[in-house]
Amino acid sequence: MHERTVAGVAANSLMKGDVLGTARFAGVKAAKDAASLLPLSAPYLVGSTTIDFTLGDDTIDVEALVRCRDTSGAEMPAFSAVTTALLTIYDMCKSADHTMTIGPVELVERSGDASSWRRRDEGSGRRDE
Repeated sequence: MHERTVAGVAANSLMKGDVLGTARFAGVKAAKDAASLLPLSAPYLVGSTTIDFTLGDDTIDVEALVRCRDTSGAEMPAFSAVTTALLTIYDMCKSADHTMTIGPVELVERSGDASSWRRRDEGSGRRDE
């Protein structure tokens, strides 16, 4: 996105209002509603969702940490949270900036069960924890 768009988000001066607050709310809601968004997904008992934003010169990075209360993984609620937050940012900024792109979206870490793993720093492959 344009630098001026990021500056407008940071200053909370865009026409549609509080972009990051709205994106955070939308992302948390999406994490809790993941099973209804994904047709063949099992229900998830989402215990907590934290969404953080990092503003660069011409980027906004979104990171979600989702904790579930059951044995299923939290990848789908986390992906739902991040992508919905990104779509919300896009929607709220599109009148000011038509150059925005979204992506990539990736899973960095999964922990708490037998298939726990963390993405390698160099970005390729997995290693078991």
